[in-house]
Parts: sequence; structure tokens; C-alpha cells
Amino acid sequence: KEPNTVLLSDYKFDPPILKVKKGTTVTWKNMDQAKHTVTGDNGGPSSDYFGNAATYTYTFDTVGNFAYHCEPHPFMKGTVEVTE
Repeated sequence: KEPNTVLLSDYKFDPPILKVKKGTTVTWKNMDQAKHTVTGDNGGPSSDYFGNAATYTYTFDTVGNFAYHCEPHPFMKGTVEVTE
């Protein structure tokens, strides 16, 4: 698996918690047949729906913990922890 990549697989974010340095671009790749989103709970990433084999990228320029979920599948949850 690529560094700083989160796979959307079996209706889960893998890994569920990703630790990165400030300024890092994270890629989410959809491995499911269903369309998903990456939607920040309080700001942060905000994708449109994207389908199988498609990707979404977001650069984290702020330190903090960014919780996110999938809009159509709210049980799918993840967090990106950003440090200096």
C-alpha cells in the first residue's frame, strides 16, 4: 500500500487512524463497488461521491485531529492525526 493512503474497502477506512506531518497530502482510494465520500466532521476533507478505483486527495495544512465519515455510509469513520 502507498504511504499516506487510506483504502476504502469492505465499507471501512483502512487504516482507520492515519498519522501524518503538517503539509502532507493524503489519498483515499475506493476499492468498493459502492460510491463513497470523505466528509470531515468539523471541516477538513470534503469529497464528492467517488466510485471504484477512483481517488480523492486532501492536503492537511493545519495541526490537529480530523475525524471524517462517509456521507451515504455514516458508520464508516476515520481520523487523520496531523502533527508539526
